Amino acid sequence: MSRLSTSFVLGYHGCDEVVGKKALTGQIDLIQSDKSYDWLGPGAYFWEGDPRRAREWAEWKVARGDYSRPFVIGAVIDLGNCLDLLVRENIELLRDAYEGLVQVNASSGLTMPRNKDVGGDANGDKLLRFLDCAVIKHLHSALEEARADPDPGIERVEPFDTVRGVFTEGEEVYPGSGFRVRTHTQIAVRTGACIKGLFRPR
Repeated sequence: MSRLSTSFVLGYHGCDEVVGKKALTGQIDLIQSDKSYDWLGPGAYFWEGDPRRAREWAEWKVARGDYSRPFVIGAVIDLGNCLDLLVRENIELLRDAYEGLVQVNASSGLTMPRNKDVGGDANGDKLLRFLDCAVIKHLHSALEEARADPDPGIERVEPFDTVRGVFTEGEEVYPGSGFRVRTHTQIAVRTGACIKGLFRPR
């Protein structure tokens, strides 16, 4: 599916300086996030084409006390088989995964998770993406199960290496604007081999 678009992109990862320098020298791999509210499900997260946004995020983490010093790593990413949520067929696949998750939760007596605002978020950005994360995880699980036990009568979708999505976030750029100040494209890399190289942005 991803092969309909350019395969290689530049991504930028905000992190703590100690972690970033170790990643650049090959001492450690970038951390794969697996929180229940991650916007694109599990993976190593990058801002596509936007080192400034990655820096802002790292500075925010410093202000929270999570990091000591902000740092940004650049990466050359091969999207591989990408769940690109800018492409119609992938949106339809995501909708099907949602319906499947509804059925699974209903049969198990579980309530569906919901996306939530962070307390006091006047923009309604829904920064805690519990529902979206659960749907994407369900899709990944369903594809892995289908791969392990293939049905010859059903066209198989290969597991995804990366997930890509655009997010509208923040205040209006100007009154009445359809644009938001923190709108961005993010990539979650699930397959480490898709990160072809790391560099320190100039």
